[in-house]
Amino acid sequence: MKRMLAGMAAVSVLTAAGSVHAGSAEQTAAANPIISRNVPAYSGGGEPSHGNDDAYWTAWQSDVPDYLAYDLSGVPEAQRKQILAVWYNDSTYDSIGSYVTKSAEPSDYVIEINSAAGGSCPDDGWETAVSVTDNGLSSRQHLVDMKGANWIRIRVTGSEDGRIKLNFDVHDASQGVFDSWIFLGDSITAGGMVNQWGTSFAAHISRLDSRFQPAAQNGGIGGITSVHGKAAIESWLKDSPVRFVSIAYGTNDCWGNPDNADAYYENTKYMIDAVLQCGKIPVLPTIPASANPDVQPNAVIYNRKVRQLYDEYGSRLVKGPDLEAFFTEHPEYLSEDGVHPSSEGYEAMRQFWAETMYETVYKSMAAAPQPGRKGDTDRDGSVTAADAVLLAGALTCRTELHPEQADNADLNADGKLDAADLTLLKRSLMQEK
Repeated sequence: MKRMLAGMAAVSVLTAAGSVHAGSAEQTAAANPIISRNVPAYSGGGEPSHGNDDAYWTAWQSDVPDYLAYDLSGVPEAQRKQILAVWYNDSTYDSIGSYVTKSAEPSDYVIEINSAAGGSCPDDGWETAVSVTDNGLSSRQHLVDMKGANWIRIRVTGSEDGRIKLNFDVHDASQGVFDSWIFLGDSITAGGMVNQWGTSFAAHISRLDSRFQPAAQNGGIGGITSVHGKAAIESWLKDSPVRFVSIAYGTNDCWGNPDNADAYYENTKYMIDAVLQCGKIPVLPTIPASANPDVQPNAVIYNRKVRQLYDEYGSRLVKGPDLEAFFTEHPEYLSEDGVHPSSEGYEAMRQFWAETMYETVYKSMAAAPQPGRKGDTDRDGSVTAADAVLLAGALTCRTELHPEQADNADLNADGKLDAADLTLLKRSLMQEK
């Protein structure tokens, strides 16, 4: 067994309201920080630390079958009750279109948890939380109930070529999944929304506000159109806990085809509706401006349909970055074909995506109501004997706390209310006298 130890990274959490009874709280916006970054990692082969460092151009690589396990015992228990497990491989997102390339992508795997003590990777006691067979996607997200377990691992039993290559992140989802993305689109998305090189969308967001560490899948596929997206959207979203779904087709639709705008509109509308029906949030950018004469005049026509969709859906649809305006103002970011961005252009596009989404999405997420002072059960701005009386009543089922009250009453931050919280509250009151 190969073992790789690294220092535990400090984890910060933007908390949301908790509740006395699990599942009864109305969720408010919260961050989903990565809790697996640089924790002790173990595998049967390869370099396990490459799977959870912050350099996505490195990855854990091994032969099938093998596993990648993380010791999360050093992470506060409240942050490893429910988690979002995300793995990334740099193959083509799905096996459609004319430019499919697959390498070391897991086809059959399980995600397992273990309650053994930290410090040495356990050989037995693993419980299956997720089981996947016949996977054909290059990245996946899974919501996992860890029940406070100390360990998590992804165990791969099959791949197309007998090899495994992936990065594996574990995000705190104790309050739900809020900061989770997939970017669907054509080659411009495929080349631009990567996390393996340059500064990724997620890294740009974290630089703007360190509380946020998004899960961000690249669902771009070279050469495809909105027709392909419409045909596959339900399968891509099935069983996925992703929250924000970017729909960025149009360049291939309009390339040499000025008369297909209505079909593009209908396909895109179908995808938006599919996202909404899944309870997720659709994001729609404009089609990028181009220097190619077979694309640009038509892109202008198609972008009128994009703006029509903005008007029709209103607040149910997030306006993505205006890539038409961006590349009109910065033609120097286009490559020689006049359609695809250059390396510098892709980097600038990712930054523009992040800046736009920070203004549109993250500022309101960060401004969501946050719990007040610990111990202030009645939320009147001060901690008094009345707070202890209210908590005692809740523990004996004489009174019921609202989620915000329950969160303030959880003094030891273990995700539940019990006599220990009441003891801490009384001790705090005695010390203040």
